[in-house]
Amino acid sequence: MIPSELQASSFRAFPPESQKFAARQVDLLRRMPVGVLSLLLREIIVYDWKFPAERKELDRQFTYLRTLSPVQFDEVLEPFARLRLNPELVRADWLNAPGVFCEQLSAHLWATHQIDQFRTAAIDYVQQSSGTPEPLPQQRLGIVVIGRGLTAIGYPLFRKLRPYGVYYKQVNSENAWNVIHNCIAARAASHPEPHAHWCIDGSKSLRKDSGTTAVSYANLRPLRLRLQSRMQDSFEAGMGPEIQRTMLASLRPGDVGLQDDILNRFQLKLFTESSGTMLFSTMFVQWAAREAWRRAQPLTLLACFAPRQKEQSMKEMLTEARTSPALDPEGSLVDSDMGAFYTWLNQQRLSGADRALFIAWCEEHQEAVAIGPGLQRATESTAPLNFESLLG
Repeated sequence: MIPSELQASSFRAFPPESQKFAARQVDLLRRMPVGVLSLLLREIIVYDWKFPAERKELDRQFTYLRTLSPVQFDEVLEPFARLRLNPELVRADWLNAPGVFCEQLSAHLWATHQIDQFRTAAIDYVQQSSGTPEPLPQQRLGIVVIGRGLTAIGYPLFRKLRPYGVYYKQVNSENAWNVIHNCIAARAASHPEPHAHWCIDGSKSLRKDSGTTAVSYANLRPLRLRLQSRMQDSFEAGMGPEIQRTMLASLRPGDVGLQDDILNRFQLKLFTESSGTMLFSTMFVQWAAREAWRRAQPLTLLACFAPRQKEQSMKEMLTEARTSPALDPEGSLVDSDMGAFYTWLNQQRLSGADRALFIAWCEEHQEAVAIGPGLQRATESTAPLNFESLLG
């Protein structure tokens, strides 16, 4: 099939909501070059499992395309039409397996030295089609907590974050967790949109606040053990890393005993499409926060880091089901500190970043950094401060 032959019935293999969305846009899809069409179909085919923010972004793209005249439409997509694709690739199943096709397309573009041309075209297209973001109903708030169960080791905390805000040296942790949870619950109650408020935990001690999306490394242990077992079997069968990656990426929630919904798909991808999240709780929290900011674009995000296991051989680390891994508190603190910095960077990529508030707090060292409007950069405070004042 070529794009111009697409019909509403062409998408009958798509999930229900994806099928409806594609059918509504078929007149635009059939006018697109395969290079950009495959990328859009890769997003449309998982429409049923997209967060509300992701659906809005996809809706905005097609709203933008419908405002273009036929000449403007061709001009916007012309850089993709100029890509040289071999006939064998074009005959691949870009319709029903767009994800696989996009991987093959990427390999072809690298091999033919067209990847820079493609990247430039994609960036230009996204910038033109994104439109103006909707005003936020409230200021974004990101809170990262590190240091749980760790003693002072002389490591200078928050070096990467200090240049962007106020570094507090005497934060009173008394009643801090109640203040945090009450703040999140109040924000969720005032703006109760689905997946707008997140709690990501590297252990199992955070309480579940009403109206929040909760993701816990400890609570996902049964899923991790199933995946680790599959990886162990593949190691023993002699599978290489590329085959293992393909095997993991093809898994669906039903394959590992989960209900197929948005959150379970999100959690499964945290383990199967990233590096280290299955084995290290610090990597899990960092990646979960990154993906939550990127995909769900929440108004509130709390990420709590906890001690991770020590680095060992891959074979040893995949035996979590049969052993109690030794923890690495010092390495965990360093990981968590960098994770706090990356979480702030990812918050900065979202709309409203100039008004956003970000707090990184080391609960057992009484240190914190606050970044946001009205807070002077690269300053320090030695005055005692309670957490309610810090949030305020």
